[in-house]
Amino acid sequence: MSRQAGACLAALGVLAAASGCSSGGEGGASVDRHPPGVVIRVPADLPTVQRAVDVAVPGDLVLVSPGTYRESVRITRPRVVLRGTDRNGVVLDGGLKLVNGITATGAGTVVENLTVRGYLANGVLFTGVTDEKLQRHGAGGSAYDPLDTTRFPPVEGFRATRVTAYGNALYGIYAFDARGGIIEDSYASGMADSGIYVGQCRPCDTLVRGNTVERNAVGIEITNASENLTVVGNRAVGNRVGVTVNSNDLESLAPQHGAVIAGNVVADNNSADSPQQADGGFGIGIGIGGGVDNQVERNLVAGNRAAGVVVTDPPGHPASGNRVTGNRVTGNGVDLVGAAAAPSNCFTGNGPGVQSPPGLEQLAPCGVNGSAPVPMGRAAAVQAPPGTPFNAVPPPPAQPSLPDPDAPAVPAVALPGPVDPASYPLPTSV
Repeated sequence: MSRQAGACLAALGVLAAASGCSSGGEGGASVDRHPPGVVIRVPADLPTVQRAVDVAVPGDLVLVSPGTYRESVRITRPRVVLRGTDRNGVVLDGGLKLVNGITATGAGTVVENLTVRGYLANGVLFTGVTDEKLQRHGAGGSAYDPLDTTRFPPVEGFRATRVTAYGNALYGIYAFDARGGIIEDSYASGMADSGIYVGQCRPCDTLVRGNTVERNAVGIEITNASENLTVVGNRAVGNRVGVTVNSNDLESLAPQHGAVIAGNVVADNNSADSPQQADGGFGIGIGIGGGVDNQVERNLVAGNRAAGVVVTDPPGHPASGNRVTGNRVTGNGVDLVGAAAAPSNCFTGNGPGVQSPPGLEQLAPCGVNGSAPVPMGRAAAVQAPPGTPFNAVPPPPAQPSLPDPDAPAVPAVALPGPVDPASYPLPTSV
């Protein structure tokens, strides 16, 4: 930090102590008195994470030293980078009393290299929903009517890198009404809904890559999230359901369409040591419920007791135009399940496994126009075991930290950049 910036920050610290320094709107007199690019250290400069982000201006880095911080943090200013110096040692802890760990409504926010646990809703939430009452209910879903996207336009630009989220009641890392983002190299377990959730965006312009999700009700969930959404190179292993791609009317922007799911390991999603899913899903690898024109390719889908890949029609949202190609789908209760009425869903090159209806790849091959209607298939019947409370799932092992936590801040702008799903090959092993 420069001497001038340090002096400005010291003055801000005094002012914050005197005023409480709320995270008001852009241009507040108490927060714009230092040049951008300052490193604000917690607790060396300010004692809490919230106080630090309250004085941050666009381009600043809030750098948090190891410790347990029992607070909810709201980042409302744009292009603020919140980073821990040690991913495993910097812990935001909700104590099963606070609602959200980190809520970011500022465009271009980055959260990286830290852990969030014990919150009654979400670990990290990126959203354009600025109404705090809605955020308390998870920002979306059945707690309110489908979102007015004019009133709450999506937040533009976000990134979560090397975040560990575990033991939160709803979602670990949650992007809702947000676009132009990346969720990468992160870990989520013990979520009673889903480890990683991308919802209600069109176009999403979002990349989900290199994450590990385990012991969640659902590993990765995509709902009403469409166009330039790429889910690649992730491990969804040991959840109740690995990956879901859904359309529903609890959120706006249905139907979901145009996502690419490629190069992921989706295996053994039969975990009894996980929270129970509300609709009872269990033993499913990849499920498409009412999605349209999605590509599921080059994934290793193995050991899921009910179904490997299943395409279904939820009420009011027929699945159509989905392509399931070049995956290795093996050792599941039923490997491929076509349970949607539209003949335009197609299946090719996914291995010689068990298919329902029998011969599904011959009945609905890709690259053939005018296919005849396909009989409805079924997954294997599996009884879901009782769930584990979200706060009783064991803590995860230590996860890799950023190699250089003192590196300059890089806000989340112009993301995700070029994405080539073809560069993610079919995994060779679980």
